[in-house]
Amino acid sequence: MGIEEKLPSGVLLTTVEGVAGYMRKASFWPATFGLACCAIEMMTSGGPKYDLARFGMEVFRASPRQADLMIVAGRVSQKMAPVLRQIYDQMPDPKWVLAMGVCASSGGMFNNYAIVQGVDHVVPVDMYLPGCPPRPEMLIDAILKLHDQVQHTKLGSNRTREIEEQETAALRALPTSEMKGLLR
Repeated sequence: MGIEEKLPSGVLLTTVEGVAGYMRKASFWPATFGLACCAIEMMTSGGPKYDLARFGMEVFRASPRQADLMIVAGRVSQKMAPVLRQIYDQMPDPKWVLAMGVCASSGGMFNNYAIVQGVDHVVPVDMYLPGCPPRPEMLIDAILKLHDQVQHTKLGSNRTREIEEQETAALRALPTSEMKGLLR
């Protein structure tokens, strides 16, 4: 029933990027950054009912130097934004950010001077998770989608080229103020 029956010769060919991606996706160490009610749902997902340990996320890290995934759960105030950025900068590369809830994604119902209207104004976000607050099942689903994204991330010079292509595409994109249709 094991892999040895599927590979009778005992030989498996793959790429270094494939093995590294598999190892990175299976060992996320999230940093705790719970700011509001979404943090309760994030803590629940680590409990025995939902058990994030099944996906290699054994413990939430208190030190950013030991974390590679930042889950921003809740609204980010203007005073908290520099702290969020400092913690992000202290995380080792490669690092990923998941914006949990509408407040972290877009400011939510708090459209005022005190709340940052989307955490992507402070740090680059890899995955957005909607909901107010999102259920633990939704967080686990977002983490599994981020696993797929991490597994297929390039390495070395290929990664540098991929980042340059993404930045060029972002610079060529039409500004939101000029978009037509449902956005305006």
